[in-house]
Amino acid sequence: MHHSRRTLISGMAGLFALTIGTATGAPHVYAAPTVIKEVAVKEKDIAHDAITARSSDGTMLVGEVQGDPKAPEILFIHGLRQSRLSWEKQLSDPALQNFRIVTFDLRGHGDSDKPTSLDAYSEADNWADDVAAIISASKLRRPVIVGWSLGGYVAGAYLRKYGGEAIAGVNLVDAVTKLSPDLFSKETVDFIGPTVSHDLATRTKGTADFLAACFHQPPSELEMQRMLVINGMTGRAVYEGFLQTKTTDLEPVFKAYTGPILLTYGVHDRLVRIAMLERIKAIHPNSQLSIFSHSGHSPFYEEPHRFNKELADFVRSANNL
Repeated sequence: MHHSRRTLISGMAGLFALTIGTATGAPHVYAAPTVIKEVAVKEKDIAHDAITARSSDGTMLVGEVQGDPKAPEILFIHGLRQSRLSWEKQLSDPALQNFRIVTFDLRGHGDSDKPTSLDAYSEADNWADDVAAIISASKLRRPVIVGWSLGGYVAGAYLRKYGGEAIAGVNLVDAVTKLSPDLFSKETVDFIGPTVSHDLATRTKGTADFLAACFHQPPSELEMQRMLVINGMTGRAVYEGFLQTKTTDLEPVFKAYTGPILLTYGVHDRLVRIAMLERIKAIHPNSQLSIFSHSGHSPFYEEPHRFNKELADFVRSANNL
């Protein structure tokens, strides 16, 4: 085993051991910081504005905005190795056409900048500042934040630094809120080695296996091909750096958040245990848990019609509409 890989994995095992314990829970989130440019584009007859925003450390982030600027707002935050394209079934659904929607590529992903420093991903404040920059660049007023998987951690990092006053609500989708091994499947823990491996063949196989594990109802062959390209664009430093974070428990942040929280979970999730969201439910009085019986880690993709309807209802409720 490569020395740096052995050191990282053993270090992560120690981190996991330290983080077993405490619990908390909560719903609803939002944020704000820096506009760089906007360009109008068209796709599927739905008008989008392309945006770029510069985060506090200079990282450039790329995103898109669609919908009436005066409409209730939704900010989607994707998961590890994914991109803003993950939300295509939300962007094209009439159930969500009456909302202002923002999607973007996290640092190290998609079209956004990919810093090589591990510190760029280990510092929770960097993720928080990214969300704030996108909120500012897209001129969001009081959005509902949807955080999927790693996106849940990013949403929590934003709330930790900026508070939840400017956030109407939070939808945590099979989300990561605490780095504790008992809240993940063994399969997820087993992915650590291949994901940070310096051997390209090992890392490539691990990437493909990880993507497959994200679904109970697999996408079509063409969809999987495109997703594999996106997954392959993510640098090794993203996961390697994130595993070194000292901010391992965001449950207290969600507990302190006073807005509503919708907890969405696919019962066939192979990566995150339902206990992750149940703990949030137990500690946040204004939260609700919605179980998707035909989905794995990606209910927004596997059961989009139901997901979109529930999200639309949640956003309206969070905005008292």
